[in-house]
Amino acid sequence: MIVIVNGKELKIEDATTAENLIKQLDYQDQRIALEVNEAIIPKSKHVKFLLNAGDQIEIIKAVGGG
Repeated sequence: MIVIVNGKELKIEDATTAENLIKQLDYQDQRIALEVNEAIIPKSKHVKFLLNAGDQIEIIKAVGGG
């Protein structure tokens, strides 16, 4: 199925969870925020949160500094 990640189309397998997408994109060891269809998905729900075809996904990396 096709989803949109940070403005770009990405083909993923059906029944992909948010956690699996994060691993696929190599974000698992980074501080990120995940938004799906304009709703923030808490990290505690990434394991069971299923993505759907056409979902609009934004992954925002936290940047430290001062």
